[in-house]
Amino acid sequence: MRETKKSWFILFVVSLFLFTFAACAPKVRKPVSELDTPQHHTFSGLKLLDEGKTKEALREFNLALELEPKYSMAHAGVALVAALNADFKGAMESIKKADKYAKSNEEKLFVHVSRIRIYTLGKLDKNWLEKARDEFDDAIKIDPQASAAYYYMGMAYKTALDFSQAGQMFRKVIDINKEYVRQADKEWNLTQKIERAMPGTITGKKIALLEKITRADAAALFMEELRIDNLYRKRTIKTFDTSFKTPEKAKSQAGVSTKIPQDIAEHPLKTDILGILEIGVRGLESYPDGLFHPYDFVDRATYAMMIEDILIKVTGDNTLATKFIGQTSPFPDLRSDLPFFNAVMVVTSRGFMEVQDFTSGEFAPHKPVAGVDALLAIRKFKEELKFF
Repeated sequence: MRETKKSWFILFVVSLFLFTFAACAPKVRKPVSELDTPQHHTFSGLKLLDEGKTKEALREFNLALELEPKYSMAHAGVALVAALNADFKGAMESIKKADKYAKSNEEKLFVHVSRIRIYTLGKLDKNWLEKARDEFDDAIKIDPQASAAYYYMGMAYKTALDFSQAGQMFRKVIDINKEYVRQADKEWNLTQKIERAMPGTITGKKIALLEKITRADAAALFMEELRIDNLYRKRTIKTFDTSFKTPEKAKSQAGVSTKIPQDIAEHPLKTDILGILEIGVRGLESYPDGLFHPYDFVDRATYAMMIEDILIKVTGDNTLATKFIGQTSPFPDLRSDLPFFNAVMVVTSRGFMEVQDFTSGEFAPHKPVAGVDALLAIRKFKEELKFF
């Protein structure tokens, strides 16, 4: 009798446990159409993710998990959304689930590639690139022709400012000629331009990746990459004021210093900006309101004027300032009576800058300057001067 009661008690406990577990387990949603599948929702989510629509992508991944709570690729998709939203703790939790539920080689490969992307976005510790490389090695063991693995490892190297290795990865994607070819071709061309520009500083390498540079970025490039202060010291003619001055006047002039614009007081490139303001470069002066506006973007016409001004001061050839005035413009989008026409002609005739569109011949004066193009102009400038 006692044994019977004990058996019933055990059965009751087990039944209660199973009931509780079933109640806590995620409810599986029944599909409402033929396309209402985990695979289709995950595919749609990844497409939306590539378009930058993270909110809509997350909805698709969650719909996939409602149908199949242990669907690995959907968990990996959730992890990518979290990483893109800077929720790296959530990203790591979701990618662990994706890894746990991955069964097929396709799913395992996707987990490895997703981890590469998460490490690249987060850079959570100093070994992030090494961890990404480990995931890459595991990915190509599964599939040596995995375009996604090569592409995202290329993006990892690019983020780490290793443009040579990044270029090799992007080149491999192009050679495989399956997925990510268009994206890899664009990135490969960028890395080739950056390597030609040969940025010599970390600041220069970071600016090389920018689609458009600010006034502060331009100041940093001239100070750190061109070393304009040393260039002026060696190349410009020194002038001396030997006129008589009263003691009061001499004292007042000696006390004159570069006024610090209020809007650069906390700027990380403050030192470079102050250096440029002290030296004086046309197009990089303070505005009439006394501010520098460090976050304003630099357009191509203004950058041409900066390069022209530096060239005139370094060579001492003041005739450059009017050399092309009165000539017919070779650019369909540039009138010869514009104030920056001469500067554009100076920089293009010397190869420092190129037309924006070789098909139409447009210079695009009001389009922003890309970081790599700004660096290439400086590199060509240095080569002509044989300064380095």
